[in-house]
Amino acid sequence: MNERDVMTHPAFAILMGGELKPTERLRRHIRDMRVIAADGGMRHAKTLDVTPERWMGDFDSTPQDLIDQWPGIEREPYPPAKNETDGEIAVGAALDQGAKRLLLAGALGGERSDHAFMHLLHAVKLAEDGIDMLLTSGEEEAYPLLPGTRMIDLPKGSLFSILGLDTLKGLTIANARYPLDDFHLPFGSSRTISNIAEGAVRFSLSSGRAIILARPYDLSGA
Repeated sequence: MNERDVMTHPAFAILMGGELKPTERLRRHIRDMRVIAADGGMRHAKTLDVTPERWMGDFDSTPQDLIDQWPGIEREPYPPAKNETDGEIAVGAALDQGAKRLLLAGALGGERSDHAFMHLLHAVKLAEDGIDMLLTSGEEEAYPLLPGTRMIDLPKGSLFSILGLDTLKGLTIANARYPLDDFHLPFGSSRTISNIAEGAVRFSLSSGRAIILARPYDLSGA
């Protein structure tokens, strides 16, 4: 994203219903972002010390005591029998308001692995549409990886993996314990699981789609 996009398009954090730990890294990421809560994801608002400007969803996972905590925020209800998840509705609302950068907090983990996996796939699709995406539980982060080059600032010694969604061609990983250069990664290969960052890692890809999963606070591989 160029500087003009940063200046003219708002960045939004979407609070979702998965697990979330309020790490300092997450607080830095979310700082100065506008916030939308998706259904029960509102429970993360106090933890992160943020006030969402919108609260959307079917509210089937929102207990009454959480509603009572936020009397000043009008809820935007949707019927349970709908065609999108609550998170996708909230993401759509942010995009309608011009967002070019999205952070999905609480999009990983939790009781519903189908929701978490769908969030990852949706993030890749949004990245293909030019949206800068980050999904996080606080302790774990996910980034779409598409053809081109991108840098991810990770602490030295922290773990990361690349999950290919199809065959990856021209994969390069620089500034990691196990670098790759113009590598062909067959679909389904575990070759890119459990690498270790030496600091900011540079990824390049010629063709294919993947997800980078990073654990910035996990230094077990150091």
